[in-house]
Amino acid sequence: MSKNQPSPLSQKKQLRPVTKKNLVTYAIVIVFFALFQTLTVTGNLKFAYQSLLVPICTNVIMAVSLNLVVGVLGELSLGHAGFMCIGAYVGSFFSVVTEELIPVTWVRFTLAFALAAIAASIAGILIGIPVLRLKGDYLAIVTLAFGEIIKSLVNVLYIGKDSNGFHVSMSSSGLNLLEDGEVILKGPQGISNTPKDSTFLIGFILVMLSLFIVTNLMDSRTGRAIMSIRDNRIAAESVGINITKYKLLVFTISAAIAGCAGVLYSHNLSSLTANTNNFGYNMSIMVLVYVVLGGLGSIRGSVIAAAVLYALPELLRGLADYRMLIYSIILIVMMIVNNGAFFLKLRAKIAQSFRNSLQKKKNEKEAA
Repeated sequence: MSKNQPSPLSQKKQLRPVTKKNLVTYAIVIVFFALFQTLTVTGNLKFAYQSLLVPICTNVIMAVSLNLVVGVLGELSLGHAGFMCIGAYVGSFFSVVTEELIPVTWVRFTLAFALAAIAASIAGILIGIPVLRLKGDYLAIVTLAFGEIIKSLVNVLYIGKDSNGFHVSMSSSGLNLLEDGEVILKGPQGISNTPKDSTFLIGFILVMLSLFIVTNLMDSRTGRAIMSIRDNRIAAESVGINITKYKLLVFTISAAIAGCAGVLYSHNLSSLTANTNNFGYNMSIMVLVYVVLGGLGSIRGSVIAAAVLYALPELLRGLADYRMLIYSIILIVMMIVNNGAFFLKLRAKIAQSFRNSLQKKKNEKEAA
């Protein structure tokens, strides 16, 4: 062994490229949280911008969970807002019913997240078993129908409570509540008086948990099996990979994370209703836009795209009539930059130059 060559024992353990990539993603989220939390505490952030922080976290979680289906598994789902809707209503209903019974906020909120995740994952399994044998446009159409069915169901559902227990009906007159009863879920009027327990800190914790779950799943043996299904379904099946099993697993995990995003969303509002803007087709498409613009399979890209694109309309509000025009132009530019062949090569060249520069400095330091 050469004298200048360090022994294996003296060499530092090198992190894998995937681990480094994940750590950079975590660091971006932590820096974002620290910066805006500091601005909020010191009073240097306007209230209008403070009100965007929790919704940004919600949209980031939705984008990360949908990227697991669209980017990692390679299946097009247009009903992701339906899982969010289930989580939002289950969590909000639980919090309203148990607000006096469980006065400790963090305990009640944690249980609401758990129940919402379970309910959304069960829905993911129920819709996944018959549907995930489909692929492409057929899967997209069925998941779109699922999201609309969920929204329609909660808009005609009435749930009340009195001394005899809970009552469920498809009309307000069919509840037959006693004098001490109250209607909790009021059909198209939704649920009112949900405790506003959502905070930027809780949103940040949920984002980090979602990133941890998804990135570790992608880096596992299961994740490699899932990505092999995306790359070549026939080849994956030929080596014994259970296609339906892994598809159902991804769909269930993605639905559970979306359900938690729904809880964060519902507990940031005083009144929860299911309409086209909240849990309809438009929301599913918008989350899909975040995923596509951030890059299919790129978790970091989904985080950045969701945060930037959600906040952008509010940041451009001062431009009045030109606001949405500029927003549309930015969407087109982002799409070209993220997916254009020239820009992909340019980004790869810049990244390689940066790595070579770091390696050169490292070699010079070791030589000295």
